[in-house]
Amino acid sequence: MVRRSAWPLLALTTVLQAALVQAVLIQTVLIRGAQASLLRPLLDLMRPQLEGRLSQACVRQLAGSNDADLAARLQAPCQAIAAPISRCLVEETDRSGRSLSVISDLLAGRFGDDSERVVKRCLARQLGLEAGSLDPLPLRELLLRYGAARP
Repeated sequence: MVRRSAWPLLALTTVLQAALVQAVLIQTVLIRGAQASLLRPLLDLMRPQLEGRLSQACVRQLAGSNDADLAARLQAPCQAIAAPISRCLVEETDRSGRSLSVISDLLAGRFGDDSERVVKRCLARQLGLEAGSLDPLPLRELLLRYGAARP
């Protein structure tokens, strides 16, 4: 049993502990939010280049290297597809909190774990699926197997 004279001190301690927990939670949320968005301007600067690469890859995959007429006709549709995909990739990279790793992969021409996660989340979003629903998909294996295939 707590003595009556200790009651105000106990109540003050409880209030201080609750305030401390709230402060830590708020700080954690603010810091994580700031970290997740810290590299967003750089991602936004890289988006047009990413969009161009996506568009070129789309044309190459669909037209191959022998059909210049088909490649010319695919420019506009591939650009129309590349724009929302590049926006999605930038947004998902920013949301992931792993922007630095993804940017590093992109600059080095690698496809690392964090990049794979972002691509899967963006693909799921584009298909209207739950964010983590494509996590079990062996994306690297599929890219290795079908990435060089030409129609």
